[in-house]
Amino acid sequence: MRSTIRRSLISSTAFALVTALPFNVAPVLADPAPDSRHVPLPDQFALLKTGSRGIEVHNAKKRLKELGFPPGNLTPTYDSALRMTVWAFQKANGLKPVDRIDSPTWQALLHPRRVKPLVADGEPERAEIDLRRQLLTAWRDGKPVLVTHISTGARRPYCEKGHCGFAETPVGDYRAGVRVPDWSTGVLGAMFYSVYFNGGIAIHGSTLVPRYPASHGCVRVPLHNALDVYRFLRPGVPVYVRRPEVPGRRPKARGGQQARLPKARPPEAPHRAHRHSPRPGRPTGDRTVRADRSGR
Repeated sequence: MRSTIRRSLISSTAFALVTALPFNVAPVLADPAPDSRHVPLPDQFALLKTGSRGIEVHNAKKRLKELGFPPGNLTPTYDSALRMTVWAFQKANGLKPVDRIDSPTWQALLHPRRVKPLVADGEPERAEIDLRRQLLTAWRDGKPVLVTHISTGARRPYCEKGHCGFAETPVGDYRAGVRVPDWSTGVLGAMFYSVYFNGGIAIHGSTLVPRYPASHGCVRVPLHNALDVYRFLRPGVPVYVRRPEVPGRRPKARGGQQARLPKARPPEAPHRAHRHSPRPGRPTGDRTVRADRSGR
């Protein structure tokens, strides 16, 4: 009992010192030196996973929020929102996304990597979608203000409800267009706070955002981040979609030349989008390429 109390007090004190940094400083810290990425952690940092409760969970959520990774409510419980937020943070820091806050994740929380842009010459206010790492980053004044886990097109053929096609989120430069608040139902399923940016393809909240690409082409966002993303993506805000090459792997070329990106297409109105009002978090019978039941 005494060791548990002492561990909580020490970890709380350590995080109080680390999280004293102003909000807009932490996300743009320089990349840590190689030695600082392997600083041994004290024993008092516990392994946290779904269902964990306590001051360590609260401190982890607070730290993630300050670094620009919104974890939802700052409760002392390791819930599903924190689970997906941890995935986003781990991916942004070069770690394999796992269902826990382990020693490497604690190290990254104390010494985070700088969030680097996908588009170096992009507009100061923009959204970047990384199809390889399944991350969406919102930038304002050239600084990352929100990073979230996403699930994009599954990249496979599908036929559902009389509609057939290839499930893919196309690479390109687009702009936020039609916005639909609350829940809406499109041809292939229900969406929460949708922002269309490429024809019938939208960024929207979903009740299920798995760790792998699973949609018909839309960009799924966890429900706890959907409203913030919706508010950020005002009409006209650029949306850059990229599929970066794996570091160390040479890009494939066609006919001796590197493949060109498709031309940007203007946003269009959603097809057969109808409002309805199921409660957030409640499955609505939607189907996806992998038989998940949420979102496009």
